[in-house]
Amino acid sequence: MPANPQESAPGVPSPGPAPWARQIAALLGFLAVSWVVATLGSVPIILNSNGWYALAEKAPWTPPGWLFRSAWTALYAAMAVAAWLVWRQRAFPRRDALKVYAVLIVLNLAWPMTFFGMYPMMGTAALWLALLIITAHAATATVTVLRFGPISTSAGLLMLPYVSWLVFSASLNVYAALNN
Repeated sequence: MPANPQESAPGVPSPGPAPWARQIAALLGFLAVSWVVATLGSVPIILNSNGWYALAEKAPWTPPGWLFRSAWTALYAAMAVAAWLVWRQRAFPRRDALKVYAVLIVLNLAWPMTFFGMYPMMGTAALWLALLIITAHAATATVTVLRFGPISTSAGLLMLPYVSWLVFSASLNVYAALNN
């Protein structure tokens, strides 16, 4: 793994950075995808924040809503920057890493749709299904770290808080499934 994430692999000539306009456009594209996923994922949360979830039995370690919003905003931005850092490393095979990232984005959207959106229809079964999704989500995030790290050390490190937050969120999901 190169010490500087901008260096090429040993023996591979550096391809040079893409033109800055393309770099900025790509970064904005990754940020836009994160924003769209965040916005779509927040719909069932907003619709149920005063419904079943307000009355649900929550884990004693559940943080206040403002902390969730702040954490997710920072995590979505870090994920987008990490993906962009990988995308810009032309000397390394990055297609598989970005495919794993795409799966991660889909799972990220699936969890709130299941946990918050399906509970009114399915009850506790939706919470157990959401637990399966968040478990797959955490595993995929871990694989993303492992795929991103060799391509860009910074990208791999930027993904680590996301993995930690998913494990924490899974603990909240377990408690909700057991107690609702």
